[in-house]
Amino acid sequence: MLLRKYHIAIVGATGLVGQEFIKILEKRDFPIASVHLFASNKSTGKKLFVSHNHVELKELTRNSFDPVDIAFFAAGSEISQHFIPRAVKRAATAIDCSGVFGMDEGVPLVVPEVNPQDLENHHGLIASPNSTTIQLVVALHPLHRVNPIKRIVVDTYQAVSETGSSAVDELNAQIKLVLEGKIGVPHIFPHQIAFNVLPEVDVFWDDGYTKEEWRLSEETRKILHNDTIAISATCVRVPVIVGNGEAVHVEFSKPIKPEEARTILASAPGVKLLDDPSVSLYPYPWSAVGTDDVLVGRIRRDASHANGLVMWVVADNLRKGVALNAVQIAEQLISKGLV
Repeated sequence: MLLRKYHIAIVGATGLVGQEFIKILEKRDFPIASVHLFASNKSTGKKLFVSHNHVELKELTRNSFDPVDIAFFAAGSEISQHFIPRAVKRAATAIDCSGVFGMDEGVPLVVPEVNPQDLENHHGLIASPNSTTIQLVVALHPLHRVNPIKRIVVDTYQAVSETGSSAVDELNAQIKLVLEGKIGVPHIFPHQIAFNVLPEVDVFWDDGYTKEEWRLSEETRKILHNDTIAISATCVRVPVIVGNGEAVHVEFSKPIKPEEARTILASAPGVKLLDDPSVSLYPYPWSAVGTDDVLVGRIRRDASHANGLVMWVVADNLRKGVALNAVQIAEQLISKGLV
């Protein structure tokens, strides 16, 4: 029996995430009939190598999605807002990574290891969450199923690649300048990012939190189907190219021992446990680069709360944080016959 193959579109194909999409689709042997790559005007006409073929980059138009079954959107909120309705109207299933639709009622916000059942009632559009949300819920969901979570305090340490290749270039240029005794002038970020950390990811709101911190909190509640979980986040940009870290403090409904949490997480889907401080075994961004799993370590009792645990969670922000999660969503749609 021949398996059906699908016509795929990648919107934002030349960006860091777009390149990750191509690598993941090839590695996972995704059932591709054809690939359509879309990018900005300056890239139109160039070619990328995909699945042993050179594929020409095209400019998006209202008719771009006529031959497309599944469209991955990784080109920012404006592109998603403008073109996703057109893609869905032409019967393509859109998987959006921009975050612009994630909190809309009726739009599934999905991490396949956590809530694949939410795909059942999609209407042509599925949202993939923020990178920090994805790694947080993959790590916490297995524990939440056993011992419901009441409160989360999370501090994130986010890589510059989330802001795109220009941010990576800025970090590299600033490092060189600073090492030469010069000043690294900021353009992408509000201050020098080289040898520095900035407690500002996305715009500030009137309550003092950033949009990133709000999104992490609201997305987590939606994915876990629990509006009562109290969440407080502080999101920080760090001078790392790839790999997000999170210091996570969790209050459960009843006491839970670190040993119990390790046993649960050791067999959890999408999780890799790295937790032996006696030999300095714990996750760090460099160890996460190019890997599919969410890495968890430094699990310990929260000294401030009888029902609390503290842990350190790391993932590749371009891979599981965006592209891989979206591809896994597409794989779930195919396996469930929903596309």
